[in-house]
Amino acid sequence: MQINVSARHGHLSPASQSKISAKVSRLQRYFDRLTALDVTVDLEHETLPTVEIVAKAEHFHDMVSHETSADLWRSVDGAVQKLEQQLRKHKEKVRDHKNADTARRS
Repeated sequence: MQINVSARHGHLSPASQSKISAKVSRLQRYFDRLTALDVTVDLEHETLPTVEIVAKAEHFHDMVSHETSADLWRSVDGAVQKLEQQLRKHKEKVRDHKNADTARRS
C-alpha cells in the first residue's frame, strides 16, 4: 500500500509526516484491498488545519474523509476515524451481500 502525505499552504516536518503516515497505515487492517492512501493537510488557516484522506481500493470507488479541528492531531485522528467507519461499513456490506446470495440459492 502506498501512502502519500502532502501539505497545502505550509510545510510539515518529516517527523510529522512519518507520524501521520503511521496513523493512517493502520487503516489497512479494516480493508485488505487498499492500494493507496493520499493524505492532504491544508494549513491555510493555521488555527484550523484541515485533513483530507482519500483511500483508493481495487474494484471500488475512492473513499474520502475530511476533518477540521483546532489541533492538527485531532484533525488527523478524526479523519482516520471517519474513514475507518466507511471501510467497516463497506466490508460489512460486501460480506452481507455474499451471504444473501447463498441464502437465496438454498
